Amino acid sequence: MDFNMKKLASDAGVFFSRAVQFTEEKLGQAEKTELDAHFENLLAKADCTKNWTEKILHQTEVLLQPNPSVRVEEFLYEKLDRKVPSRVTNGELLAQYMVEAANDFGPGTPYGKTLLKVGETQKRLGGAERDFMHSASINFLNPLRNFLEGDWRTITKERRILENRRLDLDACKARLKKAKAAEAKASAVPDFQETRPRNYILSASASALWSDEVEKAEHELRVAQTEFDRQAELTRLLLEGISSTHVNHLRCLHEFVESQTTYYAQGYQYMLDLQKQLGRFPGTFVGNAESTSPPPATTSPTTVAATIPVVPTVGRAPNPATAVEGALNLNDVKPPASGTRKARVLYDYEAADSSELALLADEMITVYSLPGMDPDWLIGERGNQKGKVPVTYLELLS
Repeated sequence: MDFNMKKLASDAGVFFSRAVQFTEEKLGQAEKTELDAHFENLLAKADCTKNWTEKILHQTEVLLQPNPSVRVEEFLYEKLDRKVPSRVTNGELLAQYMVEAANDFGPGTPYGKTLLKVGETQKRLGGAERDFMHSASINFLNPLRNFLEGDWRTITKERRILENRRLDLDACKARLKKAKAAEAKASAVPDFQETRPRNYILSASASALWSDEVEKAEHELRVAQTEFDRQAELTRLLLEGISSTHVNHLRCLHEFVESQTTYYAQGYQYMLDLQKQLGRFPGTFVGNAESTSPPPATTSPTTVAATIPVVPTVGRAPNPATAVEGALNLNDVKPPASGTRKARVLYDYEAADSSELALLADEMITVYSLPGMDPDWLIGERGNQKGKVPVTYLELLS
């Protein structure tokens, strides 16, 4: 193997010069070229972006896959450039156990029949979770990971080169300063009476040598300044690209929120459907078949009750709640002359009985409340059709 000894010696000399310059700067014995304030702000912004991106990436991975062993296994598969094996989600595994238990207990028994229905819903929830994890990984995790493994590595490399260029520049400045000081000392006029003639020759020779050394140091300084400026401009352009990175991550964040919203909306819809189905099973216990807690994005029952006008019913019933929930006479319900509200339907809804109004997503209906009515329900009207509608399926408009 051939070695270029001259290049090796040159590189060793440069490394030693940088090490000396760095040490003297730390000890306060050498001057340091400072970057401008705008450049320092770009560096701080880049470091902040890198640190928070790492934390967000890690915590999102924990959210999508809480099992650390599985995360390590998936990481190894990615590094080995192999396909990650498909795994069942916890919901799908629970669904499998419920179906198997139902078959053992008897699918015709109330418990077995309920297990089958719940297992079917758990399987749908597991499928929704799988879709969410896949979407979040592609649309959110991969862009963050690509930034850390691609753009940030390039920025780090160029910053390291810039730091070396700065050390070279400051070392050249120090050499030039020393050379000029030596030249000035050598060119000082000696005392003719006390100095021998031989020393005149030595002094003139030393002055000429230091003049050459100054010219050489000035040339090296110009070269080092040019390389430093070129590298600083390149690094500045990369750092300014962090703003574009923020824009890209913002778009990815919106996609992550959209996929998460879809996932939770699907889960909420699946559970509402399951609750309605269980409420129709004979001999099945349901704590509250119709009263459900609304999702966080919807208006709370207290707010709805305060903003929806209450309409008096025709005829007096001894128990308003029973009259409304148990035997609602829709022909006797009259909408108020003013104060009704419009509502947009968020999801499709299948009416459980004749007292309810079936809904289609994105349609507009008129809603109002009745005295003693469950706050999770309203009276909805669409043309000549009228019936109870769940508040959680509506977006109330002003």
